[in-house]
Amino acid sequence: MAVSKVSLVVVMIIALLYTVFLPSAHAQSTAPAPAPASDGTTIDQGVAYVLMLVALVLAYLIHPLDA
Repeated sequence: MAVSKVSLVVVMIIALLYTVFLPSAHAQSTAPAPAPASDGTTIDQGVAYVLMLVALVLAYLIHPLDA
């Protein structure tokens, strides 16, 4: 069975059009940027916890000297 050159060219053009335009039909929009990981209050709270821990350790170290 011989396939004519015209039908082969038509099939190739249709295949080319599908490969070019079909992926763009399924494209997804870009996601929005993520929210910031910290807004500064988390860092402030971490510093406060460290300072309280230092104060507690110093209180336990200095207290036996008073007794």
